[in-house]
Amino acid sequence: MSDSPAGQTPEPQSRPEASPSVSAQPQHSHLPHNILKGFLLAAAALFLFTCMDSITKYLTSHYNVPFVVAMRYLVHCSVMLIILAPRHATQLVKTQRTGLVVLRGLALTLSSLCMGMALQRMPLAETTAINFLAPTLVALLAGSLLSERIGGWGWVAIVTGFIGVLLIARPGGGLDALGVFFALMAACANATYQLLSRLLASTEKAIALLFYTALIGSIIFGIALPWYWENKTPSTLEFILLLSMGLTGGLGHYLFTLAYRHAPASVLAPMTYLQLLWAGLMGWMIFGTIPDGTSLIGMAVVAVSGLIIAFKSRFIKVTPTKPESDQL
Repeated sequence: MSDSPAGQTPEPQSRPEASPSVSAQPQHSHLPHNILKGFLLAAAALFLFTCMDSITKYLTSHYNVPFVVAMRYLVHCSVMLIILAPRHATQLVKTQRTGLVVLRGLALTLSSLCMGMALQRMPLAETTAINFLAPTLVALLAGSLLSERIGGWGWVAIVTGFIGVLLIARPGGGLDALGVFFALMAACANATYQLLSRLLASTEKAIALLFYTALIGSIIFGIALPWYWENKTPSTLEFILLLSMGLTGGLGHYLFTLAYRHAPASVLAPMTYLQLLWAGLMGWMIFGTIPDGTSLIGMAVVAVSGLIIAFKSRFIKVTPTKPESDQL
């Protein structure tokens, strides 16, 4: 779900809310591959995730961030209940490690809030790029937390990712310091969410993980909503946009799920960085912002870091007992 799904690893057997960990993606070796169809479905999904971030940025200039994020989670959860509950009610709520599932939902909730705060203060492209630091943080932490060993290329990717973020968020670069802080917090929370996704992939169903993320966010922001309720009536456009956040995120997850039915993970994982291109285009077309030369270099460096992790995933040795698994 990517909150901004930017850089998030998909739900097991669905689109992760961030990013390019090849082994984290479901394999459908028994299905015939149609690379072009998978590519187009993934591109459409990433476009929808960027639309959700763009809508969030626009709405947070008119409403406070908790209110906007609450609307997204409430719509997302309501849609799941309406569409899936009649046929899959038991599967939605059945878990084996409920405590970790709840913690995973809390991590995504925090990531969504911080991403909203960052988008309120920073351009879309730069915020998205910093959030794509999450896969690098996952690679850094997986060694100690998931018993994975990082080889030389893994460390190259980690160092490269941090250099890219420093180029984007450099002092004197004109970005809001508090916005950078919230973007980094979003990336850290997103990395926690991805690590827990990998840890839970061996025991939990994707539909339950997706539902609990929507449910936990709805409960938390729903409880806080009275304190952040906007005492004004949204315009017709704003009302449509508030509803569309949950819909675009849900549809994006669905399209990414379909993409993995038609193309292998090794092809689709690097494609998540297409979201950086969408973010740059939408930032320019909607908000009139264009990253400067140094920021563009930093965004490219972050992308290279993630691509190293994607293409060289064999350098991250996964123990057999920890099979890996979403970017909302």
